[in-house]
Amino acid sequence: MRGGTVQINWHDSKPVLACDFHPISALLATAGADYDIKIWATVSSSDQKKAPGVTYQSNLSYHSSAVNALRFSPSGDQLASGADGGELILWKLNVTDAGEVWKVHKSLVFHRKDVLDLQWSADGACLITGSVDNSCIIWDANKGSVHQILDAHFHYVQGVAWDPLGKYAASFSSDRTCRIYVNKPSKAKGVERSNYVCQHVISKAELPVPDESKSARSHLFLDETLPSFFRRLAWSPDGSFLLVPAGTHKSAPNSEPVNTAYVFSRKDVSRQELTKLYSNTVNIPALMLPGASKPVVAVRFCPMKFKLLGTTTSSSFKLPYRLIFAVATLNSLYIYDTESIQPIVIVAGVHYAAITDIAWSPSGNFLVLSSQDGYCTLLEFENQELGALIPISEEKQVTGDENTSLVVEEAMVDVSSSSASVDSRKEKEENLLKEKDENGDAKHAPPSTAAAPQAKAAKRRITPMAID
Repeated sequence: MRGGTVQINWHDSKPVLACDFHPISALLATAGADYDIKIWATVSSSDQKKAPGVTYQSNLSYHSSAVNALRFSPSGDQLASGADGGELILWKLNVTDAGEVWKVHKSLVFHRKDVLDLQWSADGACLITGSVDNSCIIWDANKGSVHQILDAHFHYVQGVAWDPLGKYAASFSSDRTCRIYVNKPSKAKGVERSNYVCQHVISKAELPVPDESKSARSHLFLDETLPSFFRRLAWSPDGSFLLVPAGTHKSAPNSEPVNTAYVFSRKDVSRQELTKLYSNTVNIPALMLPGASKPVVAVRFCPMKFKLLGTTTSSSFKLPYRLIFAVATLNSLYIYDTESIQPIVIVAGVHYAAITDIAWSPSGNFLVLSSQDGYCTLLEFENQELGALIPISEEKQVTGDENTSLVVEEAMVDVSSSSASVDSRKEKEENLLKEKDENGDAKHAPPSTAAAPQAKAAKRRITPMAID
């Protein structure tokens, strides 16, 4: 792996708030507090015999305030960008004699306050957005109109995600809840319309207590004091599970909370009978990714599937292939795969301010981080460093039926019983940050990376609770 913080003027030295790769051309788009969107081409380290970099392509100017979120449509012919003040713009790719040009296609008006996150549906027909006005909106991208408003949150909606299989949507708010919506189509005048209804509100977990006659509950997520406007959550590319940042876990009522990200299984989210267990509450098994010294603010999946390595028999993810995903805290990056519970790479000490977004290139060989310090870090993976890709021609043979719910084992890592591996990981990260401080003469040092400890983590059952 090669990479570093690219030393260019990304957005007039102002915070870079969002980033995304074009799904076909692999051009990189970044958005910032300078009100602009910029398009870049990545330059491989093998091409220039040094760390990977980018070259400037074009500038998209239209917004009148800081741009907080942007995502390309699945087909790549549109780009959605959301900004302060509720601005939401759809850009369309136009082919001219001078080349490809992005032009304003539609302005979507309804949010009253800042748009913090957005995502396209898998078919590109709809868009979901989250805002400081405490609401989510599902938009008809073709008509440029509001399709449905989801306004049950009590605080800022800082993350939204769409199930790639089209059944669910999810929203995440600083009111400490993650809401799961299921599509229950309705018919009007013989026309069927999608209609998303809140099925679960994931909020608290039951904690073990010495006296079995009593019970204690703990919040699963951090409150509004989290020093970030973003809680970017994500569904896995196959739709088998939902990864949620900004987690906090207590192994006992009196224990210190630990920063984490939670994994929720599609199978358990979709089981309708769960709603009958405790009247207004449901239990959803989860997997916890512990050990981060700072809160997790964004997660993102590599779009590619990889062949199993066969190096472990204790995988908590029962998948016939490997998925790889990145978890960003305020100051560090962890890269995981679904064949083990431990991160395979840790990157720390690359930014002086909070990380804001993560993006993978369509082939999975580039990963970019954006930060409020005005810079982006670009990592390049060479020579199948992440593993052997599964060719598209073989994907159906490996994955089987797309509608089959793939199960996440009903287990979580016990933070107390795996304290050695967690402490080791924190020590590595702190050493990397310390090394950065000692070499503070450089504006931005190349990233320090560490292979994660491979000690086998102990596991235990817990019962996260979702409240309707």
